[in-house]
Amino acid sequence: MSTLSDPHLEREQTWEAGAYAANARFVADLAGEVVAWLAAKPGERILDLGCGDGALTEELARAGAALVGIDPSASMVEAARARGLDARLGDGQALGFESEFDAVFSNAALHWMPEAGAVAAGVRRALKPGGRFVAEFGGFGNVAAIVTALRAAALVFGGDGGLARPWYFPTPAGHRAVLEAAGFTVRRIGLYPRPTPLRTGMEAWLQTFRAPFFNQFAAARRREVVAYVVDLLAPSLRDEEGNWTADYVRLRFEAHAR
Repeated sequence: MSTLSDPHLEREQTWEAGAYAANARFVADLAGEVVAWLAAKPGERILDLGCGDGALTEELARAGAALVGIDPSASMVEAARARGLDARLGDGQALGFESEFDAVFSNAALHWMPEAGAVAAGVRRALKPGGRFVAEFGGFGNVAAIVTALRAAALVFGGDGGLARPWYFPTPAGHRAVLEAAGFTVRRIGLYPRPTPLRTGMEAWLQTFRAPFFNQFAAARRREVVAYVVDLLAPSLRDEEGNWTADYVRLRFEAHAR
């Protein structure tokens, strides 16, 4: 029996708002530092790039700013609209705004947009002169142990190791170059290691953020592949009480449109 599933199976990440809220609420809960860097002001018009279900967008709006959220997931946009937010379906790599915003904010979304140059150029067009771009996302070394375990599973079970790491995880120097080429002056940028507790465990994280990796395997083998990855990660990411921590490294920056 083949280990692999239908080769035409969906390989792109998809999102379901309920599962995301259950297994990934820490994404918004741990955004305090980047929110502080943004320092939203009353009356500002701000674009939340990759707004997800709007939990953080809603928090930013409490500062008195006018928020617009954009996200490629219909489920997430629907959840954000249910909060009463102006949320729109769209691709951050193909923004269509022109000089509309005082600031563009993004948390835990840019690593899902591999066309980094297109993102930066679109944000630059969306900003008013002098506007700021403040974001945090996965940086170089983010979830390195998890990626290594997924690649090992691909070798053992005959899968596509490329599905283990679909993300854009740049160094500060690399992303600074992207921003400067798009017309930004970078005020500050850096990597921030942030070991992140996983309240619902490693298996839930894997199923939430890397379902396409496991879906490449035949249904009868997926549980075995998941268990193999979890077992590989346990010695380094699970403590003696059974609590899991993901090896996150975040890249945070503040840049201003020239």
